Amino acid sequence: MKFSYYSRIGIFIVFSLLYGCATISNFDQYAYTQATSIKVDAMNTMSLATDKYADHLQEIANVQTEMNKLYEYEKNRPKNTITTKMWEKMIDTSGHLYGGFIQHWKSEKKLRPAFIENEKELIAKSFDQIAELESKKIKQSSITNNN
Repeated sequence: MKFSYYSRIGIFIVFSLLYGCATISNFDQYAYTQATSIKVDAMNTMSLATDKYADHLQEIANVQTEMNKLYEYEKNRPKNTITTKMWEKMIDTSGHLYGGFIQHWKSEKKLRPAFIENEKELIAKSFDQIAELESKKIKQSSITNNN
């Protein structure tokens, strides 16, 4: 089943909001930094999809490894269900975000530039939603009470 660009963004947002009633973890600088860094690497890797998939196995593996590491980190943080679910959607090879894009590239061998650009826009927005969620989490105060 094919989903339109806006349908996929809507599905990602709705799925994320379904978990919005749960208590959420505190801000984590590492998680934020990694999410924004992986976004840049993922966008750069996606730009290579006009070439043969087999020519970029190392770049693809590097990004997937970094995503999997961050996913493992996120799923083991307490009260972090929302972010964990967002990363699950991002890496799902049967889905419509990064994992699905990579799987599509693998099956097609090469992708058209227009398709890549459309997918990059969608996936970049999904990365931005993950980073935005993290940045809006409560930041713990570094000030301690010395009484």
